[in-house]
Amino acid sequence: MAWLLVIVAGLLETGFAVCLKLSHGFSRLWPTVAFCIFALGSFGLLTLSLRKLDVGPAYAVWTGIGAAGTAIYGMIFLGDIVSTLKLVSISLVIVGVIGLQLSGSAN
Repeated sequence: MAWLLVIVAGLLETGFAVCLKLSHGFSRLWPTVAFCIFALGSFGLLTLSLRKLDVGPAYAVWTGIGAAGTAIYGMIFLGDIVSTLKLVSISLVIVGVIGLQLSGSAN
């Protein structure tokens, strides 16, 4: 259950990173509100998961999901440049996240 919280928190991290860009320096109301909701949800779920998980693997999985998710979202929806190196790098992040999850605490 704790790992599920980390995964959802990582997806919410993607949401707050995207909303941060869309807020244009917190000058647009609704993306700023969405940023706050996603950020609070993400940090809240991560905090709950850390009651049962080791901080290193949990934090690495959280940031890995957020980073990979944000990069993928940017390439699909925001016109970010797509390159072979970027796709391979995102794949390596995902493989690393899976490896850390599998090697983390048994909870």
